[in-house]
Amino acid sequence: MQSLKLLEILDKYPALSSSEIEMLLQEELQDKSFCNIFNITAENGRKKINNRLILWEKSYHLVAQYCQKLGFNSLDIMSLLWKLWLPLAIQLSEEKSKQKTPLIQGILGVQGTGKTTLSKILCLILKQLGYTTITISIDDFYKTYDERQKLKEIDPRFIWRGPPGTHDVELGIKVLNQLKDPHYLAAISIPRFDKSLCNGQGDRIEPEIINQPDIVLFEGWFLGVQPINETQFNNAPLPIKSKEDQQFAKEINENLKAYLPLWEKLDRLIILYPKDYRFSKQWRKEAEQKMISSGKTGMSDHEIEDFVNYFWKALHPELFITPLAQNPSLVDLVITIDNNHHPQQIDNYL
Repeated sequence: MQSLKLLEILDKYPALSSSEIEMLLQEELQDKSFCNIFNITAENGRKKINNRLILWEKSYHLVAQYCQKLGFNSLDIMSLLWKLWLPLAIQLSEEKSKQKTPLIQGILGVQGTGKTTLSKILCLILKQLGYTTITISIDDFYKTYDERQKLKEIDPRFIWRGPPGTHDVELGIKVLNQLKDPHYLAAISIPRFDKSLCNGQGDRIEPEIINQPDIVLFEGWFLGVQPINETQFNNAPLPIKSKEDQQFAKEINENLKAYLPLWEKLDRLIILYPKDYRFSKQWRKEAEQKMISSGKTGMSDHEIEDFVNYFWKALHPELFITPLAQNPSLVDLVITIDNNHHPQQIDNYL
């Protein structure tokens, strides 16, 4: 079924005929991967379609209002809501119903893949299902500005925040333990980080005080990434080329081991996976150009090259993210992202 036909049918809800509902079901049954991921069969399909249609009516205008501000067109909103955002929210609600503790859903994605957008939309939909949902970023667990300055004095290679070693992992574990403990009845202090402070180097701000939520969306650019065998750095992809680059990558890889107890708190992991990891450099340039055109300070293209290369030297996507996306024991969903930041395909793993 073409997207236009899908739009025409959904636009008629709730005045859909049984034949139109059947058309929606048959179109989905043709996509065996989609049905496998979201447990849709010929037997339960009509019920699932009807439940999704009810949720569609409750959430469409809220989601559309948010997405239109981001530049999504109506066709994309309807298609993504029906084929991705609603099924995913329903899946999270089903997973949450299986456990007494809050569901910790990890979301891994480099800058520009839409982690914030996905998290916001899921929060809007899950609220219509009666769930209290919060979002936490790995950024919220950065060490303080003063702590990172001391780190830089010890190791000048930490010129930017972000790589493993710049976070307070123990704080992250403490917060997730509190979130997952059904007997922890006190208010929970969620650390928050403001990137604009300290001339753009960022620092912690007042924490957010919450009661225990139902679902936690925990996102980050290397969330869930596993250490690799250091021999892989001997023939690493660019920009890792010098002995110094290799040594830096090996030490960051070693730092990553301290994050494994934090990753163990995740119940599930989604990867937002660019069709080409090099899109992130292009996306960063576009974002900086928009900032400059609006009168704000932004990096030049040369500065962006150095900035992105720094992170690729620390945790190269080909070495760390691609293998993770191919590991079904660690990943629940891989959502492929195109050059326009839009989801294109959903898989259990690459």
